Amino acid sequence: MQYLISTTFALGLIGSSVALATERTVTLTVQNMFCAACPHTVKSSLQSVPGVKAVSVSYEDKTAVVTFDDAKANVEALRTATTNAGYRSRVVDAN
Repeated sequence: MQYLISTTFALGLIGSSVALATERTVTLTVQNMFCAACPHTVKSSLQSVPGVKAVSVSYEDKTAVVTFDDAKANVEALRTATTNAGYRSRVVDAN
């Protein structure tokens, strides 16, 4: 009986953390994109962050729009990824 109660409690905790996870979208301005290959590098760096669902990079606008699971990723992890790839970024818009 104790095992059943413990298992039920653990599953409840797991379920509640999943329920709290939210998909967010953020727009970053990206510095240092000077060539046609830059958006590919920025996109790859962002896609390597666990929890990132989708990335769209605009060379013309110097932006990246990123959709991610906020239980697995955060804006700072996204900014760190672009910075480590050589492209500093900052948040323009977050939902």
